[in-house]
Amino acid sequence: MKDTDIIKDTNLIINLMEKTSNKAECISSIAAIRDTLYVVGGKWKIPILSALVEGPLRFKELQRALEDITPKILSKELKELELNHFVKRTVYDTSPVSVEYELTPYSHSLEKVMTELRDWGIKHRQLIKKCTKHRREQASEKINFT
Repeated sequence: MKDTDIIKDTNLIINLMEKTSNKAECISSIAAIRDTLYVVGGKWKIPILSALVEGPLRFKELQRALEDITPKILSKELKELELNHFVKRTVYDTSPVSVEYELTPYSHSLEKVMTELRDWGIKHRQLIKKCTKHRREQASEKINFT
């Protein structure tokens, strides 16, 4: 999701304005949501964090766990997660050099966020399936009447 998409989401802004007492507080709330989405948004950050929940992994182990991610993208995502203090990178002086990644204690601050995202995603998927099924049924009825 692009940062501009958040601001354009009228429903989000309306809901925030209803829950906040003034415009400055609303703008602050939107900024906080943008920051959160910047840090954990994208295709790979949450799957990387989820893969590391089981414990530390080396780069190749992490890449295998995620299957479709390229080394270049994995490296970029891990650097961003490290910069935001969610992942700790440890280099071992072995031959060849091995690098291991693990979650930091700070990463556990995302547990409630991840749970809420999961719960919302499940409900949203159910809604979409229900609406899709309803549309197909309506289309089928139209075909049968013609």
